Amino acid sequence: MSRVAVFRPDDGRLATATDLLASLGVEVVADPMLEVRPTGAEPRTDAAYVVLTSKTGAELVAEAGWTPGDATTCAIGDRTADALRERGYAVDLVPEEFSSRGLVGALADRTDGRAVEVARSDHGSDVLTDGLNEAGAYVHETVLYELVRPAGAGESAALAAAGELDAALFTSSLTVEHFLDAATERGEREAAVAGLEDAIVGAIGEPTRETAAGLGVSVDVAPEMATFEALARAVVEALDDH
Repeated sequence: MSRVAVFRPDDGRLATATDLLASLGVEVVADPMLEVRPTGAEPRTDAAYVVLTSKTGAELVAEAGWTPGDATTCAIGDRTADALRERGYAVDLVPEEFSSRGLVGALADRTDGRAVEVARSDHGSDVLTDGLNEAGAYVHETVLYELVRPAGAGESAALAAAGELDAALFTSSLTVEHFLDAATERGEREAAVAGLEDAIVGAIGEPTRETAAGLGVSVDVAPEMATFEALARAVVEALDDH
C-alpha cells in the first residue's frame, strides 16, 4: 500500500483529508505542517473594499462579530466566499482566477485613490498588496492569524529521507517550507529532497509549485482545480500509474 503524506492543519481539515485519502486506498501519514494562531485583530471598517483571502480568515471575522459596513467585500476562491456566505456575509466579488494575482486584475481599474483593507494571515503574498498599491489604492493590511509549524512536525521528512514515502501533498508554499525546515532540523534535508524525487509530489496552485521548484522540489501533479480533493485524487491516480 502506498504511503502518502498530508500536511493539513489539525483543526478538522487534517481528519477530513486523512479520511479521503484512506478511502482512496493509501496509507496516510498525517503530519500537520501548519498551526493557526489567531491574533485577535479585526479588519478595519472604513475602507471602500475589504479582501478576505481564506476560509480561516472568514471564520475568524465571523467569530469576532465583524461587519464590513459599506465596503465592497471581496473573496479569493470559492471556499472563502462560501465560508463568508454561510455566516451571513454578502460577497460582492470573487475573481475568476483564485489567486492574489487574479484579485489584483479584478480590482485594478476600481481602486485608484480608494482605501482597500486586506485581512489575512501573516504569510500573505506581496503580489496582492504590491499590485493594489501599484493600481493606486491605499492599502491597509490586518493580520488575522499567524501560521506556524507545530512542535513535533516532521515524520514525513524522516520517511522521505529514508526512501519510505511514496507521495506528498503540499497545499501551500508554507507547507513546502515547513517540510524542508523540519528535514533541516533533523540534518536530513538533502536526503529528504532526494526521497521526494523518487515519490509523487502534488501541489495545489501555481504559487505552491513555484515555491517547491525554487527550493529544489520537483512537482509531478498540480491539478487545474485548486482543491484538496482534486489534488488527492490526482496524486493517487499518478501513484497507480507509477
